[in-house]
Amino acid sequence: MDHSILQLFPLQYRTFWQRTAQEQEHIQEIRLRAGRPALLHREGREIFLDGKGRFTDTARDAYAVTERELQEILDHICHYSPYAFEEELRRGFVTVAGGHRVGVAGQAVMEADGSVRTLKNISYLNIRISHQKKGAADAVLPGMYRRGCLKSTLIISPPGCGKTTLLRDLIRQVSDGNPYGRGMTVGVVDERSELAGSFLGRPQNDVGMRTDVLDGCPKETGMLLLLRSMSPEVIAIDELGSDGELRALMQAAACGCRILATAHGEDRQDVERRFGAQAVIWERMFDLFLLLGKENGKCVVKAAQERGEETC
Repeated sequence: MDHSILQLFPLQYRTFWQRTAQEQEHIQEIRLRAGRPALLHREGREIFLDGKGRFTDTARDAYAVTERELQEILDHICHYSPYAFEEELRRGFVTVAGGHRVGVAGQAVMEADGSVRTLKNISYLNIRISHQKKGAADAVLPGMYRRGCLKSTLIISPPGCGKTTLLRDLIRQVSDGNPYGRGMTVGVVDERSELAGSFLGRPQNDVGMRTDVLDGCPKETGMLLLLRSMSPEVIAIDELGSDGELRALMQAAACGCRILATAHGEDRQDVERRFGAQAVIWERMFDLFLLLGKENGKCVVKAAQERGEETC
């Protein structure tokens, strides 16, 4: 299966994007704005492209993406049938083969009830490059089991510290089985198609042999649906973000499911304050809290806190 980002661009633009494709493994995002310089996010740095697609650090040498070029790239991504992708565009992103996700912004067309019907005059694209790093969870895996039993775990992280990459590899290793525990049935609610990177319902990332993925479904609804339909032993979600999702997690835990989840935050107290839930509620759901951060520019696990303990 071709996961190269060159597939995202029409043939007439592929020579320009060849240099970027060669560095795909090191690039997190490609930001395209009509009439503005093309920007790459490469290993924590911003890089411009010149008129021949070469990397440059100076904005004055940067190539400005034309409105026509941006529209042609979007048409290509939507297989020249934007109506077939209307639901994805309404949500603000399109997931493509390879698990890459293309965020869009422009003019919102609203329904009478205040919901977004669709987007038109799209002038901004954010291509988020999918990276599966197998082995990303190796360092934390031993501490996630107690006598062969998986600990329910909440991964807490500021943006850009690798929480989704870590969760994705945890799902794979928990599903397939590992030296610390047997393989388990995992139900993944992948609301934004980032964990499994599903394209036409099929995961583009390896999330394990015993994993069932519900793609594009709101997390609160999806967790309850999976509990009824797929009998998961483990429920996994990325970016816990609402009180309704928290209640659904509590219901999954009450049904005996192990939980793997992530949440934005600087630390556990930050997450608890944001949701307004008491510490005892979190400790009913989670046995382990992993705090991610950056040290010397690298994403690391800064702390691991067991239930009822300050640190470990």
